[in-house]
Amino acid sequence: MKQIQNAGVTLLTGAIAALPDSGRPSAIVKTPVERPLALGPEGLEGDAQADRRVHGGVEKAVHHYPAGHYIRWRAALGDLPALSAPGAFGENISVGGPTETEVAVGDVFRLGTALLQVSQGRQPCWKLNHRFGLPDMARRVQQTGRTGWYYRVLEPGIVAPGDRLKLTDRVAPDWTLNRLWHVLHVDRLNRGDLEGIAALEVLAESWRRLAQRRLDSGRVEDQRARLEGQA
Repeated sequence: MKQIQNAGVTLLTGAIAALPDSGRPSAIVKTPVERPLALGPEGLEGDAQADRRVHGGVEKAVHHYPAGHYIRWRAALGDLPALSAPGAFGENISVGGPTETEVAVGDVFRLGTALLQVSQGRQPCWKLNHRFGLPDMARRVQQTGRTGWYYRVLEPGIVAPGDRLKLTDRVAPDWTLNRLWHVLHVDRLNRGDLEGIAALEVLAESWRRLAQRRLDSGRVEDQRARLEGQA
């Protein structure tokens, strides 16, 4: 993969607030910051997550959503208010450049003085439905593969708007995020690829466990609670 070519990242953080039409708490709405921030093992200074069971933590410290995806979403959905600026998908980093097709789990990037490693793709959840006012937005994100991804923080540091992401290492270049998505959401019971995912040590443990459960059970898990918010 070529180095990311960009004019620098937009950094975004968000506070916990009630979701429209739901009233349930979420910090999915992120807005750009204009000053340097400390980046620690669990994310950016000043950023919040409402449900720590499924958001945040060391394997989801920073969420990256490619800025170029917004063009595709506007073409598909029209000029929705949420798509008028970065932050619609709960991302902490917005920047042009490579997407899930080129970025692989284990890729290491320098940003400011911090060192980040791609830990997993995103499994979209029902909160996107309320964020966009569309009952199937989470499912649309999943079906397109335009999910974005998460980083773990290998070295804490200071990051600033306009800093450039610089690729420094590739641990598992064959396992692009698009390939992982294809196995989990398209060719969902491919035993060879599921075995590869279950054994991929650089991948977040929750994804490895998911692959192993499919291998053990021979079936795909029910995703309605995640995608639709069903209890």
